[in-house]
Amino acid sequence: MNIQQIIREKKGTVVDVRTAAEFQGGHVADSINIPLPELNARIQEIRTLEGPLLLCCASGGRSSLACNYLSQQGIQCFNGGSWMDVNYLQSQTV
Repeated sequence: MNIQQIIREKKGTVVDVRTAAEFQGGHVADSINIPLPELNARIQEIRTLEGPLLLCCASGGRSSLACNYLSQQGIQCFNGGSWMDVNYLQSQTV
């Protein structure tokens, strides 16, 4: 499974790991916001999300860190990179 397939088939959950303020400034439709520093504290909540998780942020750096951490926790996830890229791919499936 790849990022395009996840978006096209509307599988999983898009998780934006930017700060709440950044998320409020714009985000992928139907995504949820779990800032990178909160991942550890919210791991039980994250485990209940429909997988796979598609992680995004401003440029892909924080989502890469989040993806590495969550993968180590046994959670299937993919680094979607920039939220704008994920948003664009999602807009192409409508």
